[in-house]
Amino acid sequence: QVQLVESGGGLVQAGGSLRLSCVASGRTLSIDIMGWFRQAPGKEREFVAAISGSGQKYGDSMEGRLAISRDNPKNTVTLQMNSLKHEDTAVYYCAGRNGFTLSELSQRYEYWGQGTQVTVSS
Repeated sequence: QVQLVESGGGLVQAGGSLRLSCVASGRTLSIDIMGWFRQAPGKEREFVAAISGSGQKYGDSMEGRLAISRDNPKNTVTLQMNSLKHEDTAVYYCAGRNGFTLSELSQRYEYWGQGTQVTVSS
């Protein structure tokens, strides 16, 4: 089994930055792709970013304001979010999957964290 635990969420003013982290434990060798999704109240879960051993992919909603990185020895993936807007308020989830594709589809991800709340005040 794989466990994912997010941290780093909180309250920030518009224009500010936050860094989210996700630590994986268990059978981490089975995780090829790590990603972040978010879900705001009343909305569907939305792709934010994903990273593999050879590349990264970002969703359109936060394009240009994100940087995703991965530390394999520490089984950690980090999402740096800059110039945050009120509409970025959501629960942010870390996800992991086997495979080769940096998928934007949440149903392609097998492993999920509990989520961390990000609130951006306007």
